[in-house]
Amino acid sequence: MAAAANADLILHNGRIVTVDQKFSIQQAIAIQGGRITAVGTNEAVLRAERGARTRMIDLAGRAVLPGLIDSHVHPQGAGQSEFRRRLPKFDSFAAVQSYIRERARTTPKGQWIVVPRTFPTRLKEMRMPTREVLDVTTEHPVMFDASYVVVANTYALKHSGITRDTANPPGGEIVKDARGEPNGILKNAQRLLKGLRGNDSFTEAESVDALEGMLKRYVAAGLTSIIDRALTPDGIERYRKLKSAGRLPLRVAMTWRIDASAPAEQLVKQIRESPLRGGEGDDWLRLSVFKITLDGGMTIGTAYQRHPYGPFGRQLYGKTNPDDRGQLFVEPAKLTAAMRAARDKGFALTAHSQGGGAIDALLDTFEALNRERPLAPTRSHLMHASFQSPEAIARAARMGVLADVQPAWLYLDGPALEKVFGNEGMRYFFPLRSYLRGGVTIAGGSDHMIGWDKNGAVNPYNPFLGMWTAVTRRMVDGRVLHAEERSGREQALRMYTIWGARMQKAEAAKGSLEPGKLADLVVIDRDYLTCPEEQIQNIEPVMTIIGGKVAWERSGR
Repeated sequence: MAAAANADLILHNGRIVTVDQKFSIQQAIAIQGGRITAVGTNEAVLRAERGARTRMIDLAGRAVLPGLIDSHVHPQGAGQSEFRRRLPKFDSFAAVQSYIRERARTTPKGQWIVVPRTFPTRLKEMRMPTREVLDVTTEHPVMFDASYVVVANTYALKHSGITRDTANPPGGEIVKDARGEPNGILKNAQRLLKGLRGNDSFTEAESVDALEGMLKRYVAAGLTSIIDRALTPDGIERYRKLKSAGRLPLRVAMTWRIDASAPAEQLVKQIRESPLRGGEGDDWLRLSVFKITLDGGMTIGTAYQRHPYGPFGRQLYGKTNPDDRGQLFVEPAKLTAAMRAARDKGFALTAHSQGGGAIDALLDTFEALNRERPLAPTRSHLMHASFQSPEAIARAARMGVLADVQPAWLYLDGPALEKVFGNEGMRYFFPLRSYLRGGVTIAGGSDHMIGWDKNGAVNPYNPFLGMWTAVTRRMVDGRVLHAEERSGREQALRMYTIWGARMQKAEAAKGSLEPGKLADLVVIDRDYLTCPEEQIQNIEPVMTIIGGKVAWERSGR
């Protein structure tokens, strides 16, 4: 007992939500050497763990959760997005035009202006802009970035030589107006734009600083672990620089995303000959997942669906073909060959797959690989899987395939998507209860990509907004979308803790507050389990502890 009474830190007199198998609630937690040594009553923990040099924190009744995990973020781009200047909220054509005018005043004539990632589902007009909307400057090429779809103004089209006679690129489309002229919408065709550069360029040192700054903001939001979902070898190296310099603020699992446009044989050769291997790293930084982008996005009408998008989809996304189901970027045989090569190098496997058709295609590949050897031990998973079906959920469950989901998309994009697909067409849109009943482990993520504010960013990274959406299924217009798919509070918390750890094959080390696990936890300003339901989204961290050290603390606590 004398040896045990040597804790570095004890938090007591609180409500410790352990998220252990019994979901037990305790009063105190002791930490030594970066790991949890005891969780229990105040009396038991203080008697057994308190030593002469133990730091004591009286929680005064506050709740403590396991360190929160966001299983889908893009912090490099997000960190750079406001590194030079604050961004406005792009919620209407007028806001987009105001930004272009402001940038035109300081951008040399003839140089590109890029409107950062914005989705038509979140614009007041609920439709994709065309070149005329962007023609508020006639002296600059302008690109509106909607992810897998972009919009160019008239100057940019002329500058790039895009005319009514320009052939569609492979897998892409130059959308035409009623006269047969390009209307500015380019689907999977951004590569046609000549000399395209963003509004800003960054040195390598600035890129590293921007990444570190964004990771620190995640810590202030209560996050102690993330999965970065789209890294090239250069991006992986930036994380390694931060770690070697002692500047990595939180734990990171890395996803290697490869450009799958090359022929299958070349793609497989690239994977096999790469020095990157799945599982490399430690509890702070590990290369874990291999990713391919399989389809487009639901917010821009390129997610590959099981059925056409319909009349309102043509209005919202600027579609011209009534049979348009979206885009599938990788043919099945190539997808399977690439995934097999990555599996053989120790990676968990995933693919960006939003539409139901893309989900089915990815599950076909997973089933082919599963016949060769069980896939479950790899922790391979669906990514987004926005438009599910009972059949697809059952297929995933049979193979032990997990799902990386973004509940806040329902909150932000549900009203527009319901206009496209109808209420019944949204029946299995992020169907959390169906996942749970079907036996599929789900991990919560934000897909944060642009903006620094945790609530105002493009895809907000406030984990409590994600949990609130999972519990309520309430949309931004106040309505509830298919209440039968709501999760309970316990399940929503597991999505951002132990199930997120499971996706990283790290549930033995983190995700719950149990002796022997990493001492990652967050103190919050109200009780997640008992506060009024509407307050869940407003919960604020008071203190974030990672590896037993206070990584962030609210001033004036």
